[in-house]
Amino acid sequence: MKMSGGVEWALHCCVVLTASHTPVPAAKLAELHDVSSSYLAKQLQALARAGLIHSVQGKSGGYVLTRAPESITLLDVVRAIDGPGPSFVCTEIRQRGPFATPADACTTPCPVSRAMWAAEDAWHQALAAVTIADLARDVDATSGPEALVGIQAWLTGGA
Repeated sequence: MKMSGGVEWALHCCVVLTASHTPVPAAKLAELHDVSSSYLAKQLQALARAGLIHSVQGKSGGYVLTRAPESITLLDVVRAIDGPGPSFVCTEIRQRGPFATPADACTTPCPVSRAMWAAEDAWHQALAAVTIADLARDVDATSGPEALVGIQAWLTGGA
């Protein structure tokens, strides 16, 4: 399954937001990840439209998670950024060409459709099984327990 680059950026931002007790400005998130502010802003807007983050206005404004990181799945983020539609769309190609199968004979999905929909279902189940909290724990495990603490200090101007 192919996802847009915005999914990666959005996931990283959600993980960073778990480390902050105050709203994080979009500009700080872009600087932290060394990514385009304008492109990242689009991803943050998509997360906000999906209800996963909230924009806090004002001098101390920025973004915060709207729910506990344990309740936000990777599937939530993927759907917020890339949309809820399926990755595979069957066009009933078996009904075309010189050996086309008549539509009334196509009473069940073809083997290609069944395999692709099964793969998509497995992919969705795998994404739904991992939360932002899981990713944050993995950051601690792979980058050290001080990684998110250091990011939080940097975000608040303490590092």
